[in-house]
Amino acid sequence: MTHDEVCGTQARGRRAARAGSIVVAAVVLAGCAGMSPEDLGGLFGRGQAPLDEATVASGLREALSVGASRAVERLAERDAIWSDPRLRIPLPDEMQRVASTLRRLGLDRQVDELERAVNRAAERSAAEALDVFRDAIAGLTIEDAFAILRGGETAATDLLRSRTETRLVDRMRPIVHETVSAVGLARAWQDLRERIERLPLVEPPGDDLEAWVAAQTVDRLFGQLALEEARIRRDPVARTTELLRRVFGRR
Repeated sequence: MTHDEVCGTQARGRRAARAGSIVVAAVVLAGCAGMSPEDLGGLFGRGQAPLDEATVASGLREALSVGASRAVERLAERDAIWSDPRLRIPLPDEMQRVASTLRRLGLDRQVDELERAVNRAAERSAAEALDVFRDAIAGLTIEDAFAILRGGETAATDLLRSRTETRLVDRMRPIVHETVSAVGLARAWQDLRERIERLPLVEPPGDDLEAWVAAQTVDRLFGQLALEEARIRRDPVARTTELLRRVFGRR
């Protein structure tokens, strides 16, 4: 064959190969027309299989477990609440009025001691929340999980709060009592309440210090948990396990 004939044969071969490739691609794409995006991603090596109910539920439980652990660890550290103005627990209103009077009388040290004890009690009792949280998280249903996944940034926190708040307050109160009852001013306040309660037709002070501190501690715990939940939903860096990345990366 001449040089020109050889070149012509090679060119016709290349055109036939391209045509064959186009036909194959068309056949493949036609077969994929009814496939979901997840199926297509899997076919071409991208993406993952669709999430099943069990995976979603496990992911939500893990997200809550991670968030709850972080929240409890944050607040249970010594001085974590006391040293942060955004978290510090004030005395209840009625006690604050009494405390202001005592400060004017030069009893600043005693008032400071009580305020610090209140926040120490909150830090100590915060650690009690973890077991309560774990029990509630273990009881989440498939329906709970999908409601949380499709809900707002604090859907999981809100659900957990509705199921644990009363139990948390009850569990924290003995720890609060043990901590603040060692402070003279707290004992004096409690003695005053008890004496007034025995008087007829006299309304005792309305502030129950133990209940106040426990409720304020719970409020701060759920505030921290809400922040952690929002981070996991928004920030891929906060999804510290493969399961969290799968579930929250596919929303």
